[in-house]
Amino acid sequence: MQPGSIDKRKDRRRIRVLVVDDSAIVRKILSDALQKHEDLEVVGTAPDPYIAREKIIALAPDVLTLDLEMPRMDGLTFLKKLMHYHPMPVIVISSLGQASCAQAVEALRLGAVEVLGKPSGPYSVGELQTTLAAKVHAAGSARLRGKWLRDKNADAVVSAPASPVPALRTIDQSVLIAIGASTGGTEAIEQVLLGMPEDCPPIVITQHIPAGFSLAFANRLNKSCRIHVKEAVDGDLTAPGRALLAPGSFHMVVKRQGTGYRVQVQDGPMVCYQKPSVDVMFASVAEAAKANAIGVLLTGMGADGARGLLKMHNAGAWTLAQNEATCVVFGMPREAVKVGAVDTVAALHDVARLILAGRPRRVA
Repeated sequence: MQPGSIDKRKDRRRIRVLVVDDSAIVRKILSDALQKHEDLEVVGTAPDPYIAREKIIALAPDVLTLDLEMPRMDGLTFLKKLMHYHPMPVIVISSLGQASCAQAVEALRLGAVEVLGKPSGPYSVGELQTTLAAKVHAAGSARLRGKWLRDKNADAVVSAPASPVPALRTIDQSVLIAIGASTGGTEAIEQVLLGMPEDCPPIVITQHIPAGFSLAFANRLNKSCRIHVKEAVDGDLTAPGRALLAPGSFHMVVKRQGTGYRVQVQDGPMVCYQKPSVDVMFASVAEAAKANAIGVLLTGMGADGARGLLKMHNAGAWTLAQNEATCVVFGMPREAVKVGAVDTVAALHDVARLILAGRPRRVA
């Protein structure tokens, strides 16, 4: 290093994290996992929301990790208050019980940007050391959206879709909509599906989400949307008015079957550090549906989905990406735009309408 030069690694501002969990063991596991990364700093820990409140004021963390089952005040109640009075990026770290998974998905609705399973053994602790850091990096760059925040930029307002345009309502099961997302994607996906009529084309979805939480997420979508949404199982058939969600920790692959499609749910190595991977699903859709598909890449950190969306584009599919103003994290859509995979960039509240309006003519 030349005299007087600046070490950019040291000059880069660290992401400051506050760990909130009633278990001293879990607080130590999470803190140790984060402190291994030079650009992350655990500025404090708290065993309950009341102490967390005081430390947020005193320490001004950039990101909060939050347990949901705590004494004196539960995590959901605290999250709701936090997003109303002091909005900040929150990563929920929850146990994998059925009730806890449902609460974690509700936390995403309330404004949390990510959910992770609480470590329960040596393997999960080791996996958490890399996964948690990646989630904190994403949360540190997240653009908070939702009903708790007022955004003066009209293009960034995520509102309910306009009345659906019926052009793409179809009985032709060969048309397939494929949607991929990561950080901030649970709310973005719901926004798109709320605009879908009961007879919309079949839909397949890959959202980066841990095992256990995907079932709760699918159940929540099924209750809120007009279409039928379910966590995919191996061999499921696609159908109009149905959306299949890739289960956490498994890839979902689409195969042609007659005039429609079926899905394969399979194990395998991570792709782009993810399982399920959007790239895996998009690549299979490109092969199975070719020009009869619509690819949609929503908010998320990283590059997963970009190469798969390019394969769809090259196979003749129509491809859309969410715009930066309405993304929680613009990483995945940005990478897809960079490689030339995207035909149309749109605000989130326009995505459902554009899908239903049908494919515009491509400009040669």
